[in-house]
Amino acid sequence: MSSLFEEQQEEFKRPREECGIFAIYDHEEASRVAFYGLFALQHRGQESAGIVSSDGCNVWEHKGMGLAAEVFKEKHLQKLPGRLAIGHVRYSTTGSSTISNAQPFLVHFAGDYYALAHNGNILNAQKLRKELEDSGSIFQSTMDSEIVVHRMAHHMKKGLEKALAAALSRLEGAYCFIIMTRDKIIAARDPRGFRPLALGKLNGSWVVASETCAFDLVGAEYVRDVEPGEVLIIDSKGVRSIHPFPEIKHCHCIFELIYFARPDSQIFRQNVYMCRKRLGHELAREYKPEADLVMPFPDSGVYAALGYAEESGYPFEMGMIRNHYIGRTFIQPSQPMRDFGVRVKLNPVRAILEGKKVMIVEDSIIRGTTSRNRVKNLRSIGIKELHMAVSCPPTVYPCPYGIDFSSKGELLAAKKENEKAIADFIGLDSIHYLSVEGMIRATGLNKDCFCLACYTGDYPIAPPETIDKFCMEMK
Repeated sequence: MSSLFEEQQEEFKRPREECGIFAIYDHEEASRVAFYGLFALQHRGQESAGIVSSDGCNVWEHKGMGLAAEVFKEKHLQKLPGRLAIGHVRYSTTGSSTISNAQPFLVHFAGDYYALAHNGNILNAQKLRKELEDSGSIFQSTMDSEIVVHRMAHHMKKGLEKALAAALSRLEGAYCFIIMTRDKIIAARDPRGFRPLALGKLNGSWVVASETCAFDLVGAEYVRDVEPGEVLIIDSKGVRSIHPFPEIKHCHCIFELIYFARPDSQIFRQNVYMCRKRLGHELAREYKPEADLVMPFPDSGVYAALGYAEESGYPFEMGMIRNHYIGRTFIQPSQPMRDFGVRVKLNPVRAILEGKKVMIVEDSIIRGTTSRNRVKNLRSIGIKELHMAVSCPPTVYPCPYGIDFSSKGELLAAKKENEKAIADFIGLDSIHYLSVEGMIRATGLNKDCFCLACYTGDYPIAPPETIDKFCMEMK
């Protein structure tokens, strides 16, 4: 197997979010705005993309496998008329990677159309699905998201708002939903607020998106976050808000701030770029071995590395240069060219690094194989010392709430007994993970509002049996 293939496989195993969602209400080019919104949210899912639009009477859809720019061409957008649209980009953590699982889901029931886009993971999906199938429901996909549509159908005689509240009341897990009918858009966020969701305004139009970076691209103004447990109804009367669930402790996913969200977004009322720089400041206060320079592996770790350099006083350098023109497929090198695969994506700048003591700042280490390959590449040019600082604690426990962490014991920090063992595996002189306390200080928020389960094993909602068994073994 070539080194390039190994590198691509390990990149695929990096932590992945389930999806990004976007909606626009009352805009003359709704589907085009939705496309740009999905383009901004592409980092949240690269397997499939879809848009459903409505003119108040008729509904149209287009979905496909691949990136938004691959799925949507001008001819497709012209076939998605109307002033309402919702969109979705997906990475599968539940359900296989097939077109039948691409979202938004579109169904026709009781004289109306319902399109649904979902970000998150429903933990009791199998139980709810069995209940629905036993009562006669026929599913079109293997996605947990479809459960909501079927549960709504069971309660639709009560009216749309009550049907949605009844459907959501049975869900356990993390979710943000956008639902579109012929003439309205509804946004809902789980009571714990695991995933981000925001409301914006574009002139007289209303916009909802997973992250505020989508507002910036389409020229919309950020209004506020959709609150945990809140359901927003957007129609010809404006925006209405209902809170159908009792208020409970918030559990924002801290990994959104560390890794997933785009740095130009604001989530959980925090600017992501500035938060990541503060993580670097905290790292430098905890751990500062002698070094000649600070560098990241682009693009991960760049902002934490900037903060580390500011706090430590060590100069910041881009010691490795990324080739941005490597696609998702690439001609594999022959066996004698194995080392080509390591350098095709990231290549070290020898003149900056040779003979130096180097501090690498990373945002996270999950399985460690990618870091090990890159460190080996750096060692080959004659670096004197290699240290690494990671801007979060060791990831020891898998995530059941919509992030694709392994539940099969592949997490490096779960397999190694201490930081020295991890450093030896990667090929470093030393490594340091940011403490939980330092991480929380960097957010500027209270520890109690975050989910820290991947670091502490304290799950706010009981995880599925397979993950629970793994966690018990680790303890």
